[in-house]
Amino acid sequence: MIEAVNLTKKFEDIMAVDHINASIKEGNVFGLVGTNGAGKSTFLRLVSGILKPDEGSITIDGEPVYENERAKARFFYISDEQYFLPNATSADMMAFYRKMYPQFDEKRFHYLLDSFGLQEKRKIGTFSKGMKKQLSVICGICSGTDYLFCDETFDGLDPVMRQTVKSLFVGDMAERNMTPIIASHNLRELEDICDHVGLLHKGGILLSKDLDEMKMNIHKVQCVLENGMKPEQIPGLSIIKKENRGRLYTLTVRGEKEQVESAMTAVDPVFYELIPLSLEEIFISETEVAGYDIKKLVL
Repeated sequence: MIEAVNLTKKFEDIMAVDHINASIKEGNVFGLVGTNGAGKSTFLRLVSGILKPDEGSITIDGEPVYENERAKARFFYISDEQYFLPNATSADMMAFYRKMYPQFDEKRFHYLLDSFGLQEKRKIGTFSKGMKKQLSVICGICSGTDYLFCDETFDGLDPVMRQTVKSLFVGDMAERNMTPIIASHNLRELEDICDHVGLLHKGGILLSKDLDEMKMNIHKVQCVLENGMKPEQIPGLSIIKKENRGRLYTLTVRGEKEQVESAMTAVDPVFYELIPLSLEEIFISETEVAGYDIKKLVL
């Protein structure tokens, strides 16, 4: 498990990471979302041991990360702007990482490189941004580490390649319990892969919740009620947000599914149905309650 306790980092008078407390469990995909400048990259560099915390601590299974080779051998970091050895080819980077990571899977590296259509002997400097991202992902997957830290990894990849990369992550999670931490400014990129999402804003975590828990406790209801009845009059219904077009109401409500269905059935509406919420809609609802407009933060 990765644990941050009061993790803080300043750059002169800029508070990049502000006393963050977070726990990231093994075998889960942790999504970190926020605008540019929210502190996502700084957080990942602290988790990777590239930066030293000014206050607090960051540990992997109880071991501090900074200047700790044993802790660093357990993760692979894919930065937003990838660094490769000067004039290196894909084969050169494989040889480099094979020395760094004893579990590096050379056979799989060759297979994935061929599957992605990347040439082993071609200079990486001639690759496009998307090709460089693909190579970084392949190196990370083949490193055999317990954790994979990804900073805007899907940025620059086309939709088909994004799904391919996500499939690789899911496969390695199932086979060897790999734990990806994915930082992104786009909630939509994380919706179909993350188990837990944290919203970072101005260096602090504004909201951090398990997705299944959120989805179980917040619902969208469309309904038409009997003449003269208002949604606020429905006993046992905790309404977060209400919209209407004529008599058709769209409600965002909090509570377990059975509780919501029971409340709706009890008032005998003309019509009602429960509609699944997207991750974006869930976060909009949660942050509006906290007094923030997420659409100004990450959408």
